[in-house]
Amino acid sequence: MQRTVLDRVEPVAEGTVSLVLRGAEGPLAPWEPGAHVDLALPNWLTRQYSLCGDPADLGGYRVAVRYDRLSRGGSEYIHLFLREGRTLDVSLPRNNFPLLPAPEYLFIAGGIGITPMLPMLAAAGPSARLVYVGRSAATMPFAAELKATYGDRVSLCFTAEHGRPDFAALAAGLGPRALVYCCGPASMLDAAEAAFPAQRLHLERFRPAAKDFAPDEPFEVHCVRSGRTVPVAAEESMLDALRHAGYPIQSGCREGVCGSCEITVVGGRPEHRDDIGAPPGRMYCCVSRASSRLEVDL
Repeated sequence: MQRTVLDRVEPVAEGTVSLVLRGAEGPLAPWEPGAHVDLALPNWLTRQYSLCGDPADLGGYRVAVRYDRLSRGGSEYIHLFLREGRTLDVSLPRNNFPLLPAPEYLFIAGGIGITPMLPMLAAAGPSARLVYVGRSAATMPFAAELKATYGDRVSLCFTAEHGRPDFAALAAGLGPRALVYCCGPASMLDAAEAAFPAQRLHLERFRPAAKDFAPDEPFEVHCVRSGRTVPVAAEESMLDALRHAGYPIQSGCREGVCGSCEITVVGGRPEHRDDIGAPPGRMYCCVSRASSRLEVDL
């Protein structure tokens, strides 16, 4: 973890604040557009937020947090109790939503889903366009900043007045090698999946997509470095079983969308249940399981 000091808390829209975190012990770790960090809060919760500042500024990170009326304690604490000057631990950046090379980009953001798009739009160049959807201008973080910086390359769509944009029409207007990046509520992502070719569409979800799996069964995890075998009961996660056995695995979302609980698999066949797409030889043990014995690098 990296030690930071909360330098500024600024409102950027109705119900949304920006946090600027300065390195307390020197420059912070580098990052690229699409990256996020785990923020360890003083109320013992850890939450994940996309970095939305300037990747060239390693003196500080910027994130934005929307107040959620159904908050599990993270956004509520930040909005009601967190104050400037507080020391906070922040993880090294991880990137499950990287900006890939392309001659043309279409970015689609809904509400707080604008956060990963800010550094992407800056890095993508003049061929990139942004369609930013929200209830009204007052509820859309950074809307005025984006229009002032990028002009007609940014289209603001107010659903209270115009409804949702026509994704099919947007798809029809794209060049053959364009990439589409979309972040926002689940209904928006579902509409994007229906409109854009899968091989050209990149999504980042706030919550995991609904999936069906076979009933959970018990299995064993053999930790090859320590030589221990840990049983995982049907009613518990692999993450919890390993942590109860004394392995200090980091965790964040516990929903398979942040990647903080990644471990290395050296034997067996995991059943991947995450929304990220675990790379070969890796798995996210908060949600993923196995139907037989696994061997992991612990």
